[in-house]
Amino acid sequence: MSGKKYIVTGAAGFIGAFLSKRLLENGGRVTGIDNMNGYYDVSLKKSRLEMLSGFKNFNFIKADISDKSRIDEIFKSERPDIAVNLAAQAGVRYSIENPDAYISSNIIGFYNILEACRHNPVEQLVYASSSSVYGANKKVPFSVDDKADAPVSLYAATKKSNELMAHCYSKLYGIPVTGLRFFTVYGPMGRPDMAYFSFTKNILEGKAINVFNNGNMERDFTYIDDITAGVERVLKSPPRENENGVKYRLFNIGNSRPEKLMYFIECLESALSRAYGKEIKAKINFMPMQPGDVPATYADTGALEREFGFKPDTPLRDGLMKFARWYKEFYG
Repeated sequence: MSGKKYIVTGAAGFIGAFLSKRLLENGGRVTGIDNMNGYYDVSLKKSRLEMLSGFKNFNFIKADISDKSRIDEIFKSERPDIAVNLAAQAGVRYSIENPDAYISSNIIGFYNILEACRHNPVEQLVYASSSSVYGANKKVPFSVDDKADAPVSLYAATKKSNELMAHCYSKLYGIPVTGLRFFTVYGPMGRPDMAYFSFTKNILEGKAINVFNNGNMERDFTYIDDITAGVERVLKSPPRENENGVKYRLFNIGNSRPEKLMYFIECLESALSRAYGKEIKAKINFMPMQPGDVPATYADTGALEREFGFKPDTPLRDGLMKFARWYKEFYG
């Protein structure tokens, strides 16, 4: 959106970097915030920032959202029209190993963003929630109207907490807030802790990949460009007051087409074979279900379609092909 000023937290992250790029290409001014932590390969974060460094309207600040005084200071000096909070400690399994990181970033950090928006009013705060809030819901597809109060990981619990905190701040202080439940985002420059990325590394190194729940998993894989296109539409139109008098709303952003894990592996093998010009097959270790995992994710995106006429539509094979070509170029 031309001329608007954005603060994007997690700007060196996967979604943050590609959203910042999209906003900059469309005439926006972006201040990116990231703490550049070492949860995964920092060189990947640096390469995403390099992608943004050519834009004259991009300003990067290394900061941690859990540092309240620093975040207040940035909001006061930058005076954004719109804030987008994508900074978070990600990962379901890692939340079992290192819970402290999730409380610090996802709870305290998000509270600091809400406080900054309270004291430095914005046209809208948009923040990342997650499909993980649905827990092991049996009803599919997952709708934002479904109950989501039985998380199966601490990560999911922090994301549900974000939704409740955001609703509270919107009610108390009139902040227009939109929460986005993202479904398994993938693509070039993605997160190395995601299955498609770690599978690729192991397959190319001739190592076996661990396939959980004996392969009986389904995921609603959503290509990065579809995610950023959906977010951009939401940014153009702040929420109106709902029936409770609160300027607050939630949307799912997913492909609305869950794919079986074994089909996903087949598509990945095909994409890698084409990218590297030789037949590539995965060696598989079938494993039991992991704590915190869910067997399936499936987004009902009806609300997003009704409000914005938008639906993600990149086929899995196309998205994985783009990823495989990038992986070969980046890692050789």
